[in-house]
Amino acid sequence: MKNVLRILGIGKAARHDEPPESQFFTTGFQDVDLPSQPALHWADRAHAIGARKLARPAPARRLKELWARDRYMAGLSPEDLEACARHFEFFAVDSDRDVIRQDEYGAFMLVVLHGTIAVDRQQPWGERLRLTESRAGSVLGEMSLLDCGPRWSYCTSVTACELAVLEASGLDTMIEQHPASAARLVGSLARRLSLRLRKLGTPTLHGT
Repeated sequence: MKNVLRILGIGKAARHDEPPESQFFTTGFQDVDLPSQPALHWADRAHAIGARKLARPAPARRLKELWARDRYMAGLSPEDLEACARHFEFFAVDSDRDVIRQDEYGAFMLVVLHGTIAVDRQQPWGERLRLTESRAGSVLGEMSLLDCGPRWSYCTSVTACELAVLEASGLDTMIEQHPASAARLVGSLARRLSLRLRKLGTPTLHGT
């Protein structure tokens, strides 16, 4: 855990010439690959697709229930799940909406609470190839949240959906306010990606 905290920049004395630690995921990787476009924030995507914000109690409870029985998130305690739920926002999305778009640089990840999301990879000739369909409990976009890299695929709502959204700024705030829980969340997401890569032997299909 101490090593994970050091990686996150938690628990060390801040220097006056360093940026605030709360900006770690918001800006920390944005200069690494020199993206040609700025990272897209959920607020912009939500406005574009007409997503509607949900009152917190019911979807937050749903998120905790889904993750409590998710083997990839087994390292999160009930206290960790409670801390996580505080830093997510919750939205309803109509069908046939691109919640994530291929090749954009994203600054958020999504958890499907209700409904179905199609994961499609656009081919060089323009056709979208269906890779899979994600349902309740699926995590989408965690790779770009962690490394600020381009999205691997399109994620499009097949049905009306309810989504939990974690922005980079929300993760930064969680690191600041609940550092141990944030470290376990990042570790769980990294493990989730690693196990998927080992299983597939190819670039991850869900970690867009």
